[in-house]
Amino acid sequence: MGDDTGLLERYLARLGLAEAPAPTLDGLRTLHRAHVALIPYDNLSTMLDRPDPADPVSAAARAASGARVGYCFQQNAALERLLTGLGFAVSRRHGHVWTRPEDELGTRLNHLVLVVSGLPATGNPGGHWWADAGLGEGFAEPLPLVRGEHDVDGWTFGIGAGFGAQAAGRPTGPAAWTYRHFPDGVLRGVVVTSRDHSEDAVAESHRWLTTADDSPFRRFVVVQRIERDAQRAVRNLVHHVTTPTGRESRDLTTYDDWRGALVDDLLLPVADVSDEEWSALWGRALASHRAWEEAGRP
Repeated sequence: MGDDTGLLERYLARLGLAEAPAPTLDGLRTLHRAHVALIPYDNLSTMLDRPDPADPVSAAARAASGARVGYCFQQNAALERLLTGLGFAVSRRHGHVWTRPEDELGTRLNHLVLVVSGLPATGNPGGHWWADAGLGEGFAEPLPLVRGEHDVDGWTFGIGAGFGAQAAGRPTGPAAWTYRHFPDGVLRGVVVTSRDHSEDAVAESHRWLTTADDSPFRRFVVVQRIERDAQRAVRNLVHHVTTPTGRESRDLTTYDDWRGALVDDLLLPVADVSDEEWSALWGRALASHRAWEEAGRP
């Protein structure tokens, strides 16, 4: 793994951690919370037509250097390398994120899912946990792979094929499950299976999501991070702060306001973005926002 010690030290420093947490459940929670709060989910490099690689080595190197990490495949690839390097038992699963009911039964690989095993706890005797830094808006700490509803910082997330009293408490297998997102979220759910999630499958899906004209990741800039009970996001020219009790949204009406929200609130690294790239991206964002307004902001 090369200079793994140095990489891990730099990665941990970016997470504000002076030393490596032990490979325990508390350690996993500490790392997860720090990652989703301090390393934003983003598609900026894709919007600039120069997407970064999604392999664990490259993704973790960007995390450790203070650069942008990217979106789901890249975020979880980086997190996987960090956790594995610190002694956690990590495995991958095929994830299908859906936003419309008609897409729930789709089979496209559009999300990389991580399972951390060997950490039994009260209510989760199997010891399997879903760690995820790549949902953008998601959970601040890992979810137990146990059917039912799980509360984190006032949010309720559902695991299993069914929900409620009958399903609650029955453990899922670590190979497949369904996920129900909170009601006000952009995504609706995730179907996790053992379908093909090989390196080649991830590379092909990453290529399509970052280069295809009809990819949802090429429509407008999306940057998100999770700060305990606050889901913070910039989606095109709208800044959102969502909590379990509601959402505050405001339009970013000037270039300075927009760039400031991305850098200062979302913590997006932008040292490599030229003035010309910023200008072009702002023009595209403004045109997209105006078209959205003319359509009634659907």
